[in-house]
Amino acid sequence: MVKLDNFVDMMTGHFNNKEQFDKMQKEGKIYPYAEHINTICNGKILNLPKNFNGKFVVEESYYETNGKRHASPHLFLITEEEEEDEIVLSSYEIPEGEDKSTFSYSSMKNVDYAELKKSEKFTPAIYHEKDGIWEGGSVSRFSPVMTFKLWEKFSDSCLEVSESMEVNGKKTFGYDEPIIYKRV
Repeated sequence: MVKLDNFVDMMTGHFNNKEQFDKMQKEGKIYPYAEHINTICNGKILNLPKNFNGKFVVEESYYETNGKRHASPHLFLITEEEEEDEIVLSSYEIPEGEDKSTFSYSSMKNVDYAELKKSEKFTPAIYHEKDGIWEGGSVSRFSPVMTFKLWEKFSDSCLEVSESMEVNGKKTFGYDEPIIYKRV
């Protein structure tokens, strides 16, 4: 559980890429201003199994490009696979009755563990630690022609997140450089 706690401590909190965004703006590059607010929400999940060792996290992601702000909330379960010496991040559907476009930790209502549904489309991301830095990700097939790629690196100083969506092998979302979030 020490590794799980270390991983979760690094990735929870309030982060933004203001430093990177300002640099990109000065260089004339189109790049989003982005925020991540990651909050453990086990206290809002009722009837967790006895000896439950995972941490549910609400991820509130906000992206702003050309003055337009877009929210992208998620619910993740983070677990430690001690035998494999890895951390696993699984995606869950936003709970029934919640507004998927405005879901956040503060708006989240209590929900029974038995009502939570694991995402069938998202391939769990696997992370390994080396010298205090966690790195990993996954490739998910959202449909026969749509692929989502996630690669992340977490350290004490920042979160580096690289996400892309491809349809028929052509990138429809994502950036060539990872978004570098620093703790606010």
